[in-house]
Amino acid sequence: MINIFHSIHITSLKYSAQSSPEYSQYDEYIRVISSSTIQAPPSQNGGDSAQRIDLPPWDLQFLLLETIQKGLLFHTKNHQIHHLQHSLSSTLAFFPPLAGRLVITRHHDNNNHTTTATSHITCNNAGALFVHAAAENTSVADILQPNYVPPIVHSFFPLNGAKNHEGTSQPLLAVQVTELLDGIFIGFTVNHSVADGKSFWLFINSWAEISRGFLKPSKSPVFQRWLPHNIEVPIRFPFTEKQEAQQCSEKILNAPPERIFHFTKEKIVELKAKANMEANTNRVSSLQAVLTHLWRSVIRCKQVDPEEEVSYFLIIGARPRMVPPLPEDYFGNAALFGGVTVKAGELVVEGGLGKCAMELNKMVSLYSDEMVKKEYECWVRTPKLHLLDGVTGGHSLATSSSPRFDVYGNDFGWGKPVAVRSGGANKRHGKITVFAGAEEGSIDIEVCLPIEILEALGNDPEFTHTISS
Repeated sequence: MINIFHSIHITSLKYSAQSSPEYSQYDEYIRVISSSTIQAPPSQNGGDSAQRIDLPPWDLQFLLLETIQKGLLFHTKNHQIHHLQHSLSSTLAFFPPLAGRLVITRHHDNNNHTTTATSHITCNNAGALFVHAAAENTSVADILQPNYVPPIVHSFFPLNGAKNHEGTSQPLLAVQVTELLDGIFIGFTVNHSVADGKSFWLFINSWAEISRGFLKPSKSPVFQRWLPHNIEVPIRFPFTEKQEAQQCSEKILNAPPERIFHFTKEKIVELKAKANMEANTNRVSSLQAVLTHLWRSVIRCKQVDPEEEVSYFLIIGARPRMVPPLPEDYFGNAALFGGVTVKAGELVVEGGLGKCAMELNKMVSLYSDEMVKKEYECWVRTPKLHLLDGVTGGHSLATSSSPRFDVYGNDFGWGKPVAVRSGGANKRHGKITVFAGAEEGSIDIEVCLPIEILEALGNDPEFTHTISS
């Protein structure tokens, strides 16, 4: 069902220039052509349109953060808005949570004067937001060619600035199709308390399949949340108006500059071999080697005091670590946060690549089935909602996403995308986003740091030797 609730209107979204001359030349306006609510066809909506999904700790921990925003750039004009709307409607029939809303219920205990909350998804088919827009002076090359991601890219995403807990009144899924001079950009915004990165791309992959003519997705999402037998639902957690107001007051209006660095398959193999040789092991993965190399380069360019501690945080997938493993297509959050802290001097000295990559490897290896369940049950006893400022800023770096996600296989019927970009959600200095590159085996890394550090990285011989322009 497609419900048009806005006629054509104009919005003047203009972005402030950053200090880099290259960054400042992309002041632009976005014209919003229409907005619509897309619902699953009632006859296909899984039968029970009011299905309830209680949120476990893995989902609840994201309530104070912003959404997931990722988008695809296509070098084509051969697309049909109505076809995308109808194929989205068909896809939502297989993903009822994304057409639903969050419910947050407050519980007041008069005896000890405390307030707690519980939360669940109601699959009520309230619908997803679909925005059709145009950036009439922007080309595909304007997005691809600059070293820095043009600020206009953030305007290609709907629901900018929305927090996940606002999914009680806002859509859990929003899509914006922005027409460019010679292509289109499809920006996807998904509530992070409903899905993680793996679930996010499972939905996009499924929509692309149905858009190409599949009757149903090739993979079936599993919506039942994993909960230990001894944990009662709904789970109560502290969530007050004061917390919400504090998080809103901390919002950063000017997103940090972003630069994308491309690592070819050959350079990744070199870095992995070097890291394993230095650590006298074969356990360091390609991604661990690349991220440690980036970490070293950033700290070297920042000229951090050798005795100062620096940290790197990773999101660690829980699906394969459980015994038995969670379903591959478990639709929800199944990830934990892990980190490594070392002295800056240990990181940047000769041999630091292997030593610190091995520290990352050891940290990830700690997350066995037993550790995952222990952290899960600990959260239930002492619930804590994440704040992004807790893992970024200062000399800390934090990585999200994964090169394993199928980004370039998303053909909606007019060919594969030429690039992937992320929106402004959860962007802070020190935020690192990892994507598969367009060529098989390559990796793209999006780095948010002060402009002077990004410039230094781009001019550092040891770092530039490992990237391609």
